[in-house]
Amino acid sequence: MKPVKSLMQLTLLLSAVSLAAAGCGKSDSASPSASPVATGKAPVTLSLGMLPATDEIPFILAHQQGFDAKHGVTIDVQTFKSAKDRDAAFQAGKLDGVSADLVAIAIYNQGGLDVKITSTTVGEFSLLTGNDAIQQVADLKGKSLIFSKNTATEYTVARMLEKAGLKEADIRATEVPQIPTRLELLKNGKADAAILPEPFVTMGKAAGLRVLSTSTEAGLEPFVIGIPQKVLSEKADAIKGLYAAYNEAVDYMKSHDQAEYLDLLIKTVGYPETLKTEIRVPEYPHAGQADPAQVDAAFAWAKTKGLLKKDLAAKDVLSDAGIQ
Repeated sequence: MKPVKSLMQLTLLLSAVSLAAAGCGKSDSASPSASPVATGKAPVTLSLGMLPATDEIPFILAHQQGFDAKHGVTIDVQTFKSAKDRDAAFQAGKLDGVSADLVAIAIYNQGGLDVKITSTTVGEFSLLTGNDAIQQVADLKGKSLIFSKNTATEYTVARMLEKAGLKEADIRATEVPQIPTRLELLKNGKADAAILPEPFVTMGKAAGLRVLSTSTEAGLEPFVIGIPQKVLSEKADAIKGLYAAYNEAVDYMKSHDQAEYLDLLIKTVGYPETLKTEIRVPEYPHAGQADPAQVDAAFAWAKTKGLLKKDLAAKDVLSDAGIQ
């Protein structure tokens, strides 16, 4: 532990000692409502692996505004260009949690990682095209479509095609894991359609691409935060602090004009400066848990693809440890 170097730190330390004395011998653990900062404890770092999408925003803003430190946590958001890069870091133990999807949760658990869903996140996949001959999803028959296989992007495509009376075999699927690469290929006419999240949807629309459908229209809510049970056990207070900071960031966005934090989004999430007037930040609710029906449906699809072979249900993976 580093020595106390400032008056503020000394004050916090003395305050903690005074509180302990006033408590007639009670330990800090007897006061679960006290934050780590209030008890003089150093913030606990939680590293989150995320893709460049809008579900990053509340976590990034929570750190930028210091809400995480207030609740005894340092939120370390690490952004990856593809789900495969994120998963490699996660499986190597370099991340405490990930912003993932329900299909990924199935794959993690199939691979022996005891990963729990601690909340949903706000996000959406959109199916974009630049081909004038494609005006609806049904027009994709025989056309090329790029996405990341064995992920929620493929799951979303499958549901969109099903609603249009098509099957995955009816399209020419091409795997492109990197999200920015998908957009560039589509803009340059190298594919007929692609699945993308924000901010790449806004970037694509600015380049003349059109949205054919969305994950929301397909009835899907696939985005979640996944945290291993080991981390939930070892950093229980920090997980609660993470979500307290998240909720405070949500409240901040509701009470402040978007212009006040727009530059942060441009810098961290990847929106181009030229699209400043086009950016529309979602209306984020406080952290909530995933719908068990959505979880079970995604797991059922993963089983049909051979990605999940063990018996796994929503009740096995949902944890309210951070949002109780």
